[in-house]
Amino acid sequence: MATATARIVVQVTTQEKKAIGSRARRLGMNVSELMREAAQRFTPPDEDSEVLALVERVNASTQEANAALDDALSFIEESNKRIAAMNQGAR
Repeated sequence: MATATARIVVQVTTQEKKAIGSRARRLGMNVSELMREAAQRFTPPDEDSEVLALVERVNASTQEANAALDDALSFIEESNKRIAAMNQGAR
């Protein structure tokens, strides 16, 4: 029993058509087989998980930056106390 088929037209540039044909030949397939296989295996990236990963990295780097700023401010405060003490001793 013959399987019914339907045509799908895909617009590509001349360069893309050559590249697709070349790839199909290298793989021992015809262009239709390659395109069907590629379309069936295609899975779009999970954008939500990528965005969440970016947010987690931003949050972590923000916490690190805040901690570094707190350390710097503490160092400056202690340094200002030492300078004030040296200035009072010089008077």
